[in-house]
Formats: sequence, C-alpha cells, structure tokens
Amino acid sequence: MGKNKDIFGTAIRAYFENKDETDIEVHSPDFEDDVIPISYLFRDFDEMPEIEKTALELCFGKVLDVGCGAGSHSLYLQDELKLDCLAIDTSEAAIEIARKRGVKNTSNQDFFQLKDERFDTILMLMNGSGIIGKLENLQGFFTHARSILNETGQILMDSSDLIFLFDDEVPEGNHYYGELKFSMSYKNERSEEFDWLYIDEKLLKKRASENKFSCEIVKKGSHYDYLAVLKPY
Repeated sequence: MGKNKDIFGTAIRAYFENKDETDIEVHSPDFEDDVIPISYLFRDFDEMPEIEKTALELCFGKVLDVGCGAGSHSLYLQDELKLDCLAIDTSEAAIEIARKRGVKNTSNQDFFQLKDERFDTILMLMNGSGIIGKLENLQGFFTHARSILNETGQILMDSSDLIFLFDDEVPEGNHYYGELKFSMSYKNERSEEFDWLYIDEKLLKKRASENKFSCEIVKKGSHYDYLAVLKPY
C-alpha cells in the first residue's frame, strides 16, 4: 500500500470530478476500523448535525474556517449568511475543490502557521479540537488563537468526551483517554499516523480558564459530543 499525505484531498477530488463514492477508511491502534463516506464532506446545511448548524448560526464578522475540507461550511457562511470567510486546509486538493465549488477565499495552509490576520470567529468543526493533537499543545493553541482573534472574537469548537468507550470510568495510567492516534486509507494508499485530540467538557473549561478564555457549552449532541464557545478575556 502506497503512502499518501493527502488522503482527504485525493478522495474529495475523485468524488467531485468523477463521482467516485469510495469511502475513506479510518484506522486506530485502539479501535476497530471505521469509514467516512466521502459524500458526507459535500453535505448541505439541511444534512448537517444540529451542533454544526448551531455553530454556523453563531458565526459573526470575519470567519476563519479551519480544516474546511470540500468547503461545505464556508459555502453556507458566504452564500447564505453573507459573511466574510477564509477557508483553510492543509490539503492542497481539498482547497482546489472548495474553490471550484465556489468558496471565494481559500488558503492551503496550517492553522498554526497563520499570522498577520485577525478574525472575529474561528470555526473548528468535525471534532475541531482534533488538530491540537495532544493536551500538552493546548497552551500553544490558545496563545496562537489569541494572536489571530479580535478582542471581542470567539472560537466555535466541537469535540466529544470519549469516556463512554470506557464504561464512564476514567482509565488508569498517565495517558489522557482522549489522546488518540489515527491513520487513513483510500483505495491502495495510506496516510502516516497522526495525533488527534478529543477533550471532555470539564477539562476544556479548566484549560481555557488557565489561558484566560471563557468556555460555554452551548449545544450537546446525542452521543457525548458538544459545541463550545471560547472567548478571550
């Protein structure tokens, strides 16, 4: 199986250009394999879960759509809500397709490398906390977010408390149970393994406070998932 750093982009392009509905497969050493139906990345507002709908309706001002994928959230923000939105993704192919779908402002770059711009809303959906990777990176995340947020700005981030995987009892050991490793495959190609962070509400509130951010849980999903609004003070 060949290596491919841009599994998402490869699948997004194949679906958009050739209607190829091959799923993205998700692998973790801790869990059974799962799939992401590629069509899900092209959903419209009516098809989105309530947490995502709520997040989009809470956006204001200049919005940064982090990890935009095929651009579904940005399209709604710019076309329906008439907001100024910058869509970013580390996948060059995803950005190309988002642009072809009509997203006006796009950039192929890493959130943590973004500078010299200010936003009113930082939007981080589809387990937006994931890109933080590990708990030890949270302080750096809040520091960087503050540097690109306006004083009255906000972060809209969703995540999940994975405690349900352990029968609601925190597992023993030094490793936080929400720190996972994943890789993805598509057809005969596979990505490198990467870190991905799920964080429980209580811990997110604690770490936010330590970094002088308020944290309000504004929406809960049906399965331990939630939407948080984080504001600097």
